[in-house]
Amino acid sequence: VQGGSLRTWSYRNPLVDEVNVELSTEGRPLDADIELWHGPDNTPVKMRVYVENGEMRPFSCVIETPRGPNTIALRNIGQLEFPFAANVFHDRIDQPSNECLNSATTIQGGALRTYPFDPSVDSVQIMLTTDGRPLNARIEL
Repeated sequence: VQGGSLRTWSYRNPLVDEVNVELSTEGRPLDADIELWHGPDNTPVKMRVYVENGEMRPFSCVIETPRGPNTIALRNIGQLEFPFAANVFHDRIDQPSNECLNSATTIQGGALRTYPFDPSVDSVQIMLTTDGRPLNARIEL
C-alpha cells in the first residue's frame, strides 16, 4: 500500500465474523489507519498504528466483523516513500493463548497500566475487549 493511498477488503458473507490484519514494511516506518466499515456512515472500529521499523516489529490484529457485510479499510498515512505490505484474511485467525486469556484484568477508564518484560521477549499479545461499551485505548511499546 503506497503512502497516502487506501486499500479495502470487503466481506459480504455474514459467516465471516472476524478477520486477521497483518502489516509490515521492509525496515521503514509504518503509519496506518485501520477501519471497519459496517454499512454506510457506520465505522464501529478505528485504529491508528505507528511502528518505527515494520520489518523488526510487524503489526497483527484480529477485528471482529459481526453481522456482515463488512469492509476493512487500510490507509497508509505515511509519505509516498514509505509503503507497507498488507494482508487481510478470514480463514487463519490468530487466537489468544491460554496465558493471555488467564491473565486478563479490568482496566478502568483513564487508568494507566504498565507491564515490564525481559529484552529477550520476541512478541507480546494484547487482547482488548469490552462488555459492549465504546473502547478507547492507547498501547505503547
